[in-house]
Amino acid sequence: MTPLRADLPTARRVVVKVGSSSVSGDAAANIPPLVAALAAAHGRGTEVVLVSSGAIATGMPYLQLDSRPTDLATQQAAAAVGQNVLIYRYQAAMREYGIVAGQVLLTAGDLENRTPRSNAKRAMERLLGLRILPIVNENDTVATHEIRFGDNDRLAALVARLIRADALVLLSDIEALYTAPPDQPGAQPIDHVAFDQDLAGFEFGSVVVNSVGTGGAATKVSAARLAAASGIGTLVTRADLVGPALEGQTIGTWFAPNPSPPDSTLTGALAVPSQSVAAGSGAAAAG
Repeated sequence: MTPLRADLPTARRVVVKVGSSSVSGDAAANIPPLVAALAAAHGRGTEVVLVSSGAIATGMPYLQLDSRPTDLATQQAAAAVGQNVLIYRYQAAMREYGIVAGQVLLTAGDLENRTPRSNAKRAMERLLGLRILPIVNENDTVATHEIRFGDNDRLAALVARLIRADALVLLSDIEALYTAPPDQPGAQPIDHVAFDQDLAGFEFGSVVVNSVGTGGAATKVSAARLAAASGIGTLVTRADLVGPALEGQTIGTWFAPNPSPPDSTLTGALAVPSQSVAAGSGAAAAG
């Protein structure tokens, strides 16, 4: 357990999630500085797992697509091409630090069912034991509209639970979550969320804030509370602040972990946690 944001530099195991808008298209230039921050944490002895979106968005130019496809077959094709390119870019950036990446693709069914869930956990534990940096994404080439995680914030929280991570870092497009969409008058950044804090008075928009991703502020809040309920402290902040975040600087929104978490298990892990999250109809406060 990492009870405080300042404890992140000494965390034993951290899961970091980055979204499509931060690593695809022109934003692919963000991969080397992201990797540099992960490598610094890796060098301090922290076991790092990266949950990275971006397969479909990365594959779109190779399929000559100007916008995210809406039909499942084309999404699968874009993901098949884009995942290969995405992992290549990460590995190229990690080579400078002598780090080897390991690709882990999961479906919702893999974490719902005991045998594949156990296999995934064992594989990632072994990768971490070998000092490999696992890069996790949803397996979009076989996922369906009916059975999928919905967004990689949720996937990151479930992975953090699966491997008993000490902390989860959800990277967004803005520095912190806000009490209302940040373009609204009176919206204030949220520094800290206590484990049992009632968030009903806050408005977290659910509208996607970019054309390539599927998340928003509401998904990050839900994922953060899911992880926190299992005793995993969670930080939400901007992607380019991942270095200071992993160094324990006072940035972003920190969700304090449950001080008395239940025995870690993924039984029923895909159920929404009991704490309510207010999702307004306005623009998302983060994405």
